[in-house]
Amino acid sequence: MSMEANKQHEVLRWASLFLEENDREQHVAVILLKHYLQVSTAKFYMNMQEPVPEEVLSRYVAAIKEHATTGVPAQHLMGYASFYGREYKVNEHVLIPRPETEELVQQVIISVNDHNVDKTPTIVDIGTGSGIIAITLALELPNAIVYATDISEQALTVAKENAAYHQAAVKFANGDFLEPMLQRNVQVDVIVSNPPYIAISEAPFMTDTVKHFDPELALFADRNGLAAYEKIISQMVQLPEMPRLTVFEIGYQQGKPVSDLIKSVYPDSHPQVLQDMNGKDRMVIVKK
Repeated sequence: MSMEANKQHEVLRWASLFLEENDREQHVAVILLKHYLQVSTAKFYMNMQEPVPEEVLSRYVAAIKEHATTGVPAQHLMGYASFYGREYKVNEHVLIPRPETEELVQQVIISVNDHNVDKTPTIVDIGTGSGIIAITLALELPNAIVYATDISEQALTVAKENAAYHQAAVKFANGDFLEPMLQRNVQVDVIVSNPPYIAISEAPFMTDTVKHFDPELALFADRNGLAAYEKIISQMVQLPEMPRLTVFEIGYQQGKPVSDLIKSVYPDSHPQVLQDMNGKDRMVIVKK
């Protein structure tokens, strides 16, 4: 990028156009420039007429070009992602948080506050990845006892760093979904999970940003994306009691099949399917 005047608004305009030409999301231009300038949102928008320092410009241009050509997520370039107003370390071993998952967490917080007013609920986040769900719940529900499981040791390493950074009291366990809780004989009050739910057949239609940089273990499941739910629900039945609350994130076509799986083991239950901000089915919630 060669420009005599490298005012912030001109740099941003160049990056936005460059990304658009390469079929990338233009908002990445803002995310990365704010990151490299290390300024608050208010200051960022106040400084549009100011020149971008040369050393910042060169790093920024390199990052924009790398994102445009390879699809590497902005969050990997920065080393962190934002979730529920906090920043979390992310890398190739964990899923980058999605805004829909913030809605999942919000739903759990509302439901726990409605149902466990006088109680200290034991919450388990199954397949925790970067730890965002468990950590957010531990911080937002300080009376809760929060566990988090993952089969990936590499993901748990990231999650533990994130919990330490946010000083969140989360008990981490390595294992297959609910297995660590069954081994420990823990009575679980709340299950929350954003498991892998994408059918392998959908892989060709996904963007390279997701397909090449999010871990396959966190994305794909057999049996048309339902295998993880089948496994978790088969493990739930082995708990001493049915959890008081279960909240799953789902793919937009999985509301009925996941509800049916739950009803097959808990015939008297009434699973609800809830939509996300885009009006797509995104959660199944079951209250005891």
